[in-house]
Amino acid sequence: MKAVAIELAALGDTDPLGRAWLDDAGRRFRVDVTSLDEQLPNWRQLLQRFAEERAPVYFRRDAEVTAALRRLHDRGARMAVFTAVPEELARIALEHLGGAQRVEALEAGPGAQDRALARLGGAATVVRTRDELIAVT
Repeated sequence: MKAVAIELAALGDTDPLGRAWLDDAGRRFRVDVTSLDEQLPNWRQLLQRFAEERAPVYFRRDAEVTAALRRLHDRGARMAVFTAVPEELARIALEHLGGAQRVEALEAGPGAQDRALARLGGAATVVRTRDELIAVT
């Protein structure tokens, strides 16, 4: 296997931390969290700080997932991670889940999967779940 595009959800779940951020932002800044760009222009920096402070509570490395990433890396497979969540949250999650050192790219936001595949040359295996990641190695 030469290239693998991995959905971040295969490494760990970012949803609980993302929901906690939205709840906190809505309550603390009294904004409609569906309109962050208009109502809270610096929301990305605030999200990053929130995620950095709380990541150890929300993210735990999975030994089997880490081993699968290591095997792929040791075999010379090119890896990119993609996700729909904001890059600030995705980058912190990737670091805490043990993937940052082994993947060559992180693509986040709308169109992330397509960008990850393009970066890998288009002929990559797409992995969406933990079980698929473990099985691909």
